Amino acid sequence: MRQRAVTRGGDASRCDLESAGMTILSAALLLFLILDPLGNIPVFLSVLKPLPPKRQRFVLARELLIALCVLMAFLWGGKYALELMHLRQESVAIAGGIVLFVIGIRMIFPRPEGLMGEIPDGEPFIVPLAIPLVAGPSGMAAVMLMGSNEPTRLWDWSLALMIAWIGASSILAAAPLLYKLLGHRALTAIERLMGMLLVAISVQMFLDGLGTYFKLPVSI
Repeated sequence: MRQRAVTRGGDASRCDLESAGMTILSAALLLFLILDPLGNIPVFLSVLKPLPPKRQRFVLARELLIALCVLMAFLWGGKYALELMHLRQESVAIAGGIVLFVIGIRMIFPRPEGLMGEIPDGEPFIVPLAIPLVAGPSGMAAVMLMGSNEPTRLWDWSLALMIAWIGASSILAAAPLLYKLLGHRALTAIERLMGMLLVAISVQMFLDGLGTYFKLPVSI
C-alpha cells in the first residue's frame, strides 16, 4: 500500500479527488470545508474592527474577490506556475504555517496597534485576509489537485469553487454583525481561544510540510 504524507486538508482532499465520480456539489462541499469560514471569523473581526462600517464592507468584498481570483488562478494554472518557479506544494504549506503562527501569537497576545501592526491606511491588503486565510495552502493545493487530476472538468471545478466561495463569503459578510452581537469581552475570549487553535494548526501545517518534503509517513 502506498504511504502518503498528510497535509492540512491536503490528504483528505487528495483521497476525495481520486475517488470516482466526484460531483460538482461534493467538490463544492469539500472546498467549503477547506476554506473554513467559521474558523476565520475571529481573525476577520479583529483585522476589520478598526475600520468604519462602510469601509469594512468594501475591504471584505475586495479581499474575498482577490482570494477567489487567486484560487481560480491556481485551479487553471497553479501547477504550471509552480513548475516554472521550481516550487513544490509543501513549500506553500511551510510558508503558510509560519504566517499563521505569527497571526495566532498576536491574537493571544494582542498589541496596542492591532493584530497586524501598522498597516497603510489602517486596513489590510491581500495579507492576511485574502491570503492565507481564505486562499490558504490547503485551498490552493486542493484546487491544483482538481485541475491536475481531471483537467477536462476545469469548468466543473470552477463552478464548484464559486459555490464554495459564495457560501464562505456569506458567512464572513456577517462578521461585523456578529461583533455587535457578541460584544468586546466575548470577542476577546474568542480571539484568544482561536489564537491558540491557530497556533496549533500552524505548527501542524509546518510539520506536515516538512514531513512531505522529507517523505516521512505521518499517521492521523
